[in-house]
Amino acid sequence: MAAAVVVAGEAAAAAAAAAGAGGKKRGASRSWILFDAAGEERVLDADKYAIMHRVDINARDLRILDPLLSYPSTILGRERAIVLNLEHIKAIITAEEVLLRDPLDDNVIPVVEELRRRLAPSSATQHDVEGAEEDESPFEFRALEVTLEAICSFLGARTTELESAAYPALDELTSKISSRNLDRVRKLKSGMTRLNARVQKVRDELEQLLDDDDDMADLYLSRKLAGAASPVSGSGGPNWFPASPTIGSKISRASRASAPTIHGNENDVEELEMLLEAYFMQIDGTLNKLTTLREYIDDTEDYINIQLDNHRNQLIQLELFLSSGTVCLSLYSLVAGIFGMNIPYTWNDNHGYIFKWVVLVSGLFCAFMFVSIVAYARHKGLVGS
Repeated sequence: MAAAVVVAGEAAAAAAAAAGAGGKKRGASRSWILFDAAGEERVLDADKYAIMHRVDINARDLRILDPLLSYPSTILGRERAIVLNLEHIKAIITAEEVLLRDPLDDNVIPVVEELRRRLAPSSATQHDVEGAEEDESPFEFRALEVTLEAICSFLGARTTELESAAYPALDELTSKISSRNLDRVRKLKSGMTRLNARVQKVRDELEQLLDDDDDMADLYLSRKLAGAASPVSGSGGPNWFPASPTIGSKISRASRASAPTIHGNENDVEELEMLLEAYFMQIDGTLNKLTTLREYIDDTEDYINIQLDNHRNQLIQLELFLSSGTVCLSLYSLVAGIFGMNIPYTWNDNHGYIFKWVVLVSGLFCAFMFVSIVAYARHKGLVGS
């Protein structure tokens, strides 16, 4: 235990030194952390050619893991490695090793801790039956399970945070429509759209793997390694892991674990299918939460639009009343203008008593005209009752 702590401390110190030496090249960090089947770990500061030679993959596959390039979530099964690009988790898994990129990243540190715990050989004694069951699975499946669990938990946590912020904001917008609330909901909707695309891509990648048995069979690295080392295959497989001191014992263990499969059905992918289905259901549940949130946002938008339409209709009704009143007053002003002209007429003389009747009749006529316009509008359904 003390030796493990010393090794972990040295690894962390080496990683910190490598990160500090990067300086201006920090964006293109070459820092990797390696876990092997024996539970040992060490930090590597290797360029892409050394990584390509170590895990036997081409430059195109390694380019997927470049943090400076934007690639969607991908799980690729190659002859001797699994290339994994799941959001911030960029890893290469072989039958005996796991290489994880940028181990000092805040989002990657929990993955490193979980790999350290799950891949440690002492887990069987610490967790009894549970640890023993974990050791029955091939090494690459245990490492793959850690990465899938990490990305599903990460996206689930982001979804929960979004829900906790979105639902109160939507309810507040429903009760009070303001520029501040509208801008807040706009930002939340933009974040939800981006998160939905990320979750959808991970889900589609898992679904694509589950739909193709050949792709799942490519992920059985221990089976292929054991088949290459089996006497049935002839001269045996090449030594493509010269850096591993325990290659012989690991191949023997993989051969014993995969012997029934080699002599039986090589296309049996039930174990991996069950593993992928479990995390497919988890990521699908996260996607369903986002879909529900999107529907809630759409319903809120519809409600807001209905409210705005109602306010717009009320303004139109008010404009109709004001326009009608203006027309009636303009007629009243017309009568006043006619009688107010400074033109000498004989009938203007000795008829002062008629003034009050002109004012009264004109006012009644304008009021009657206004009431008639409003009644006609209500009859036609142009204004509310």
